[in-house]
Amino acid sequence: MPALRLALATVLLLAAAAAAAAPRTLRFAFAGSENGFDPAQVSDVVSAALVGSIFESPLTYDLFARPARLKPRTAAALPEVHDNHTRFVFRIRPGIHFADDPAFKGHKRELTAADYVYSVKRFYDPATRSPTLFHYENAGLLGLSELRKVAIATGTPFPYDTEVAGIRALDRYTFEVRTSRPAPRLPYVFATPPISGAVAREVIEAAAGKTMERPVGTGPFRLAEWKRRSRIVLERNPNHRSVYDEAPDPSDPSVDAATRELALRLRGRPMPLVDRLEFAIIEEGQPRWLAFLNGELDMLTVPSEFAQLAAPGGQVAPNLAKAGVRLHRAVQPITMYTYFGAEHPVLGGIAPAQVALRRALALAYHVPREVELIRKGLTVPAHSVLPPEVSGFDPGFRSEMAEHDPPRAKALLDLYGWRDRDGDGWRETPEGRPLAVEFTTQPDQLSRQLAENWQKSLAAVGVRLVVRTGTWQENIKASRAGKLPMWGTGWSAALPDGGYFLDVLYGPNKGQANHARFDLPAFNALYEEQRMLPDGPERDAVIARALRLSVAYMPLKATGWVVQSWLTHPRAVGYVPHPFIRDYWRYMTTPDGAEAPGAP
Repeated sequence: MPALRLALATVLLLAAAAAAAAPRTLRFAFAGSENGFDPAQVSDVVSAALVGSIFESPLTYDLFARPARLKPRTAAALPEVHDNHTRFVFRIRPGIHFADDPAFKGHKRELTAADYVYSVKRFYDPATRSPTLFHYENAGLLGLSELRKVAIATGTPFPYDTEVAGIRALDRYTFEVRTSRPAPRLPYVFATPPISGAVAREVIEAAAGKTMERPVGTGPFRLAEWKRRSRIVLERNPNHRSVYDEAPDPSDPSVDAATRELALRLRGRPMPLVDRLEFAIIEEGQPRWLAFLNGELDMLTVPSEFAQLAAPGGQVAPNLAKAGVRLHRAVQPITMYTYFGAEHPVLGGIAPAQVALRRALALAYHVPREVELIRKGLTVPAHSVLPPEVSGFDPGFRSEMAEHDPPRAKALLDLYGWRDRDGDGWRETPEGRPLAVEFTTQPDQLSRQLAENWQKSLAAVGVRLVVRTGTWQENIKASRAGKLPMWGTGWSAALPDGGYFLDVLYGPNKGQANHARFDLPAFNALYEEQRMLPDGPERDAVIARALRLSVAYMPLKATGWVVQSWLTHPRAVGYVPHPFIRDYWRYMTTPDGAEAPGAP
């Protein structure tokens, strides 16, 4: 018997040790795929979210503050602002280190101001081909665009060591940013890791041509495993040093008692709160839904086709509630839209007939069917490209963008010569040629349903729609090159700035944010005017004028603003929806992590 008791005790001790050694892990899924992890090269929301866990910007957002409020991340404080928002001084905290990498030759590599200077300059390097350079170019950082033009004209390497006024290190931990015009919202750019996350020059040069697959930052996690378009694993960065310092306002009714109490328990804990994050790329809604129900995922962004099963009447379904599943809902600053290629020979241009065609197609589109039947109430009709939760949004703004009016669409087409001349039921161009519009989509079920809705909507007014299918990565590449006549996509706010949504229509942003390649001088002038104004009524009025122009010329049809729902299993705690923090798992933990008295 003593031997048996000893054996049993040994087994229990070994089991306890194994449980203690098991890494705390959270599991998620993305509906879209990633394209890599280099801040200067990523553009899709999946890659951008993952980058936020690996690289750190100087600033971040208060998790609980609404409207969004900036706070320091690697910076010691918010930047000093001088000279009418044309000079910003950032001071970085000493003692922050990059994750280990062979490029550092066995030494701990400290983050310095020069790393941020180099990281921003990479966006201007023609060899980087950054799709998000517009964030800096629109602010007018002094001297950098000129360096870029010389590199392009001469075919010479970008001169990283040439000092310019636009961004320069003042000492080891201080850098200065100067702009050619007032840039009141530039600090938001420095709160966005996919735009301002610090990279180390040694790693970038050592990984030449492979920077998308060798991310080395100062963030809470590092890349442990990557199977392209299938699986990504992030693990704790042992060099990372930060603590959970979020505290909800006690008077904020939007924060429930459980979340408030958890935040108080976590305050002061070392970050990250878990050891490992596992992400699966599951493009179809049904397998994501089933994976969550089977416990293979700890959290789920609810696919639209399962919205009523997950939360009938806006309340978590009884079977899920019984299992301890929690529902989170919030309007997000995301606009879904379909653009009409502004350089397309039929859809593009600003001649009255082309403008009438685009407005007619937009009026013909059955928005209610998309909202109610396809997205299951997880969007609301959009009156402009500008969604809630960003500066400049006016809840009273109304326009034909949100309307579904086939009779008016037919009248417009008839008036401007897009008629059915041969009686076959399909309209021809004013010149008498067959009219067939090409629409590009992806092979997943939701995309197919949206394409069918466009096809049925336009058929109802006599316009033939031809659907072409490609992968998302193929389509975004072709779209940036201006090769797609129509494509349905979306724009998710990286910043709490309404001007960020005007970026999708600003002429100089062609090939970057402006997939429609719309280039209207009057709109461009309003864009440039509003970006120099501080937030307030004067700027709001300019934004409203720009939005009216976008409705009048209809380079895109905004089909909905997103209302997102998320489900979490009991083993995933601490989730707080935030419109501009994409790597939300940074603040999440497991019940054992929430109860642990010390470091995870």
